[in-house]
Amino acid sequence: MIEIEVKVRLEHSKARSILKTIGAVQLGVESQSDIYFAAPYRDFAKTDEALRIRSLDGKAVLTYKGPKLDSVSKTRKEFETPVDEATTTQILHALGFSEAGVVRKKREVFSAGEITVCLDAVESLGEFLEVEIVAENEKELETSRAKLFELLKQFGAGEKDSIRTSYLEMVLEKYKD
Repeated sequence: MIEIEVKVRLEHSKARSILKTIGAVQLGVESQSDIYFAAPYRDFAKTDEALRIRSLDGKAVLTYKGPKLDSVSKTRKEFETPVDEATTTQILHALGFSEAGVVRKKREVFSAGEITVCLDAVESLGEFLEVEIVAENEKELETSRAKLFELLKQFGAGEKDSIRTSYLEMVLEKYKD
């Protein structure tokens, strides 16, 4: 699966009003806690990869995100599987992985046709809007990305506003000193 995603900074009060105008349907609200891991054999920051355990509502998912596939969005191959958080953390530690950082956020999820829209309130970082389409193959990248940027126009955002930096990178940068 390929996740085609664009993230921008946007006040949620403005976003909710636009979501209502375009007929988006709210799917739910989630409190997410993401623990990111560093590999003992390569630097994920340099290879542009990510490995995390996401906890939400008493469940956990292990996610691997491959390197970004373009220069304007956060499009990447992604693989996920449900896991037991404590056991998976122990396995990763036993294999030499270490915790690289934690990102906590409240996420409101909406559906706007085939596009998933998320309003993320990220602890210590602020408010963001993410739009996403999941594609089966790379042939769909251009068309899907164009759909995302077309929707973002409704919010007054475009390619120049796209943030390719991950929440983890932002959190680590904020607390670097």
